[in-house]
Amino acid sequence: MKNVNTQLEKYAAKCDEIYLSKHLKALIEEAGKKVKQIKPSKLYTIADGIILIDVREPEEFASGYINGHTVLTIPRGKLEFMAIDKIAKRYGQDAKIVTYCLKGPRGSLAALQLQKLGFTNVKNLEGGILAWLANGNTIHSYLGELSLA
Repeated sequence: MKNVNTQLEKYAAKCDEIYLSKHLKALIEEAGKKVKQIKPSKLYTIADGIILIDVREPEEFASGYINGHTVLTIPRGKLEFMAIDKIAKRYGQDAKIVTYCLKGPRGSLAALQLQKLGFTNVKNLEGGILAWLANGNTIHSYLGELSLA
């Protein structure tokens, strides 16, 4: 697990550099204000019929994902193009959706875009998968169930 944790920490540091752009910061702040955030400890309290959307890139998803009844992997860069076929046509515009990424900002941006596309019940996992793990939860991958412990 230390290897996975080390890789996630290195990637998180790279993300921090990208977030320094004032324009990107403004977009992230806007998304944070307009999108409801759900704390990791509360995620499974709304789990009935929930759709988890992992907006990380495929190689990030392969490192581990949050297990749920319905988990979709739709990279942030393809979300607008895939939302109708993968979400709306299958589950409807009113489906309970929680987006997440590594640290939270991409998930918030994705949730905001889903709202703009007409989805009405969208939240973002506050702090992303790192907060999920820090809260004592596990992720799943081809290696099995993983945790920070």
